[in-house]
Amino acid sequence: MKNNIIKKPINQLGYNFIDAPYIPDGKDEYYLRNTQNRSGIEYRQLTAFEIEALVRNRNTSDNWNKILVSDLFNPELVKNCKFFGLVRIGQLENVCLDFSDLSMPVGLYNSTIISCDFGDNVVVNDVHYMSHVIVGDEVILSNINELVTSNHSKFGNGIVKDGEDESVRIWLEICNENGGRKVLPFNSMLSGDAWLWSKYRDHAELLEKFKIFTEKEFKTKNGYYGKIGDRTVIKNTAIIKDVWIGSDAYIKGASKIKNVTINSGEEGISQIGEGCEIVNGIIGFGCRIFYGVKAIRFVMGNHSQLKYGARLINSYLGSNSTISCCEVLNSLIFPGHEQHHNNSFLCAALVMGQSNIPAGATIGSNHNSRSADGEFIAKRGFWPALCSNIKHNSKFPTFTMLARGNYAYDLDIKIPFSLVSVNESENRLDIMVGYWFLYNMYALTRNAWKAGDRDARIQKPLLLEFDYLAPDSVNEIIVALGIIENAVGEAYLLKYPNESKENNSSKIGKQLLSEGNSVIDELEICLKNVEHSNRKVLLTKVRKGYDVFREMLYYYSLNELYRYFVIENHSLDTIYQWEIVGNMHDWLNVGGQLMTQNSVSELIGKIENEKIQSWDDVHHFYQKQAAIYPKQKLSLALVILKDYFSSDYPNWIEKDLSRFFEDFIAIESKINQAVIQSRQKDYELSFRKMMYDNQQEMDEVLGAFDKNAFILQKKDELEVIKQKLVKFHQNSEC
Repeated sequence: MKNNIIKKPINQLGYNFIDAPYIPDGKDEYYLRNTQNRSGIEYRQLTAFEIEALVRNRNTSDNWNKILVSDLFNPELVKNCKFFGLVRIGQLENVCLDFSDLSMPVGLYNSTIISCDFGDNVVVNDVHYMSHVIVGDEVILSNINELVTSNHSKFGNGIVKDGEDESVRIWLEICNENGGRKVLPFNSMLSGDAWLWSKYRDHAELLEKFKIFTEKEFKTKNGYYGKIGDRTVIKNTAIIKDVWIGSDAYIKGASKIKNVTINSGEEGISQIGEGCEIVNGIIGFGCRIFYGVKAIRFVMGNHSQLKYGARLINSYLGSNSTISCCEVLNSLIFPGHEQHHNNSFLCAALVMGQSNIPAGATIGSNHNSRSADGEFIAKRGFWPALCSNIKHNSKFPTFTMLARGNYAYDLDIKIPFSLVSVNESENRLDIMVGYWFLYNMYALTRNAWKAGDRDARIQKPLLLEFDYLAPDSVNEIIVALGIIENAVGEAYLLKYPNESKENNSSKIGKQLLSEGNSVIDELEICLKNVEHSNRKVLLTKVRKGYDVFREMLYYYSLNELYRYFVIENHSLDTIYQWEIVGNMHDWLNVGGQLMTQNSVSELIGKIENEKIQSWDDVHHFYQKQAAIYPKQKLSLALVILKDYFSSDYPNWIEKDLSRFFEDFIAIESKINQAVIQSRQKDYELSFRKMMYDNQQEMDEVLGAFDKNAFILQKKDELEVIKQKLVKFHQNSEC
């Protein structure tokens, strides 16, 4: 086999970018280019003097009449360049552009330029081959081997151009390695879009509509030029092909960037650094990609990072996330994800945000399966320990922590806020109920604060939920309470079969737990259908966990009342207008935004019935749901108060609200104390203190405990709550 090298006349170089059959009647090959160039510059032909100066400066052109310039063009700032085709150049002033430690004179030097447009005061230096690119104002391009655009460029979007075969379309095979959940990437794709498309595979009409929406977003015509936005800097880079780059981006030392959209500008400046290879992708605003990253067939949400040799392949990475050093394949990751260290691996996974994957974690290996079709699902707040090995298929609820271990069997955990561990000595799986609330409140509350604090998005098309107590986690607590009650009842009947006249295990368990009966501590409380094995799955800390679950349900409800009446300042009589309807167990995490099952069903129905006809319409639906979300959260709180705490809704307003707020302060104070205690252990444990000769050394290294910024913040927040409630009661009495 030989390389197919075709000889063409030199006078064709720079022309016929669009094949004749694809040029509309009455148009020329520049008709799309002219619509893309919005610089407002009025170009003219060169004067004889300017041509003479260009020739003197060792420039060549196949046709000087094809070089168009602005009135403020300076030919002395163009040296040793080769021009082919129609080239348009803006103002060139005798100044230099400084960026970081780089300072370069404005002008075009030592470059081969084919059919390109340039804005005002650009630097083009040692660009060895540049073709069919539109460049903005004050752009710096230095030492680039190849900067080209093909006539069928798609800039990372999953579309097919006129005349192309369907086989060239780019798909993202997320959540499953066999492609059964594949989606089409597109610029402005949100994590919610990717989740809907990958999830509802049984809705053939919906999937077809999503494909149509994507194709409508972009023109299929051949002949669009690549673009480089104003003030973007690209230096010391090997290959850039079929790339659309926003303003103020910074690219240095990249090896290859091909078929990519790089969003950059006021919403966030994006950067790509040394040794990176980026192919077939969409990069959101404010993203940073550095040091040997390999990203292929991917979408990155706004303000995310890839660093230190990370590999992101066939995956969607949600906004405000960071992946370093490791390998992520065929995954859909919601916002607020952290994954560092070279030896962690994530494959065929749906990870729903606020997650942290540690060193040595191997999640979703298909090598011990008969086929590459396994899947892994972790809801918000998934934190496995170092060197955890989890196989397909496994599913975890919100805020699950895994102790270090080899989880060799399929798992279906349904108890949120738990610590799951492998008890090797007893050959069983242990689930500690309410672990986060009981022993790690500092990390839990700080995670919620940190996730919100790191949300750098300016435009927020998805309303991301960061609070650890939200409709998704609260409803999982409700489900878990029923599971625990049934398990306790079954364990009691197994040990004392003749002592109870009531054979309903759930009722027995609920009674024992409500009484706080110490007999529970004597029971071996096991769960069924949790692990695909014959070994036991044991619940631990059941009484404490059950009590703290109920307390957190109560706290969630009181917090929503506080928000509604005190923060939002609604009058008391408005609560009588509320009609509590709907199932409170039907919340879904749609890319980081929580919606009811009914809302998602409504969205799907409207898409299938063509009442929603574009991705913009879908995103508008998200915004409408965001607007009613606070009311839905309060509605859930009222249901909980009515069904679980016997409040006489809505008649409790006058008689119980003061008591509710007293309880709210009490629980808030208790949480603050738990935050302090869970962090204080790190300062009092002898095995931590042995590293330091004295308290001063420890304080210098760790920071003094009494100056912990987060703890001080929580204390201040508690005082603010107390003051607001005092003021609220005073106003109510008036």
